[in-house]
Amino acid sequence: MRIDFDALRRPESAHASGWRRMPAVAADAMVATSHPLATRAGLRALERGGNAVDAALAAAAVLTVAEPTDNGVGGDAFALVWQDGRLLGLNGSGRSPAVLDGEGVDDAGRRSVTVPGAVRAWADLADRCGRFGLDEALTPAADLADRGIACTPRIADKWARAEKAPWPAPQTAGRYRLPELASTLRLLADEGPDAFYAGALADAIASATWLAHDDLVSHRSEWVEPLRYDYRGVEVCELPPNGQGAAALLALALYDGLPPGLHSEIEAVKVALSDTEAVAHDGPLPDDFMAPERLAARRALVDPASALDPPPYRLAQGGTTYLAVVDGDGMAVSLIQSVFDSFGSGVVAPGTGIVLQNRAAGFSSDPEHPNHLAPGCRPFHTIIPGMLLEAGELLGPFGVMGGRMQAQGHFQVVTRLVDHADDPQAALDAPRFRVEQGRSVVLEPGLLRHADALRRLGHDVGAPGDRHLFGVGQAVLRVGDALVGGSDGRGDGYAAGF
Repeated sequence: MRIDFDALRRPESAHASGWRRMPAVAADAMVATSHPLATRAGLRALERGGNAVDAALAAAAVLTVAEPTDNGVGGDAFALVWQDGRLLGLNGSGRSPAVLDGEGVDDAGRRSVTVPGAVRAWADLADRCGRFGLDEALTPAADLADRGIACTPRIADKWARAEKAPWPAPQTAGRYRLPELASTLRLLADEGPDAFYAGALADAIASATWLAHDDLVSHRSEWVEPLRYDYRGVEVCELPPNGQGAAALLALALYDGLPPGLHSEIEAVKVALSDTEAVAHDGPLPDDFMAPERLAARRALVDPASALDPPPYRLAQGGTTYLAVVDGDGMAVSLIQSVFDSFGSGVVAPGTGIVLQNRAAGFSSDPEHPNHLAPGCRPFHTIIPGMLLEAGELLGPFGVMGGRMQAQGHFQVVTRLVDHADDPQAALDAPRFRVEQGRSVVLEPGLLRHADALRRLGHDVGAPGDRHLFGVGQAVLRVGDALVGGSDGRGDGYAAGF
């Protein structure tokens, strides 16, 4: 029997039932990821007695094998953890070389790599919050990489499109192996993160990039205080810069005082992206960034009868994966990891299977910008995990992957959850917009009925040819005594629990 996998690229199917996908519901614990094997790995960790951090790390390790286009041990990772009534934030992004060999960076290649932070972030999460050691998470992922897995539709499509793919792209349902990555994962399971940052792996990374061995040795994660904004009774929590979580919070704060509707949503996102791009760097936001007086002034820019043409901002598509976990004790993890572009820099550390990210491309080329390249600095980062609280208690983790779509996706998922009372699956599957430069906005097929009205307001409306532009998200929310979750229909995964 022949299956037409090319039909998966089309926005609608002639065989669509017209009925929506139901959310996942569980009594005690739940895992939501973008890949079936990652969800399975997280659930198995919980069943073995691990907590939400152990489950998240097991899923994260599997995702490095199952979604190599988007993430890996050569990338970065951020996390939010709700534990014992307290919210913790972890910034696992790396820095530029301490000694720069010239000026500027490249979008890809050896001068696009910053120190990969994911492995250290995993170890720090396991040490501070987990029950198991990191080896428990890495060993199953190594076994998968060794024996091979079947490629899912989204990853097969992204792999085939990737200009910097280091290995031949498998077809949908084609089986692939990553034996060198398997060996690296086993080495990290046996010897821990020092094998990555101080041993032969560090030498291999340094040999392929502008990083020095000492840049890797000196790398540390950073525990940070999350940013928060109360959006209509729901506290939305994001990590501070160098990530772009502030853009999601600013968009919500601006929209909170605007007339409801799609035009206001688009304009709030445009202003938020532009404002965040102008100031975000490896340091704190300006003190007045979310001040009421400033919010009022920025809202005043929004004309209900005309589209704004804001200053430009960068719109990298990104290669990222996000997962959410809540366990039976009420611990929750929101974890995101990335190599930035598809297959990152395109550089593989020799003999290791480690694809290195290209996060240095996030630095500004303007020498006057606070996000300009400097020795030992972290670039402006796209990846952002989210967490929702209500009345000081956990509501649940959520996130949307996809470059500069992430802040836009966070805004749209939160407004669907809060303003429309959608369940997580419905909020994730709802049609999205993506603002581009100037007055340009791209609408998913489910929003195209609004195109003419938006054009009359001056928006330059386009229809997408690629579903990858709109991100893939997960969410798990506490509802009464149970958990309700969802996994984005634009991806390959699912939410499940027990």
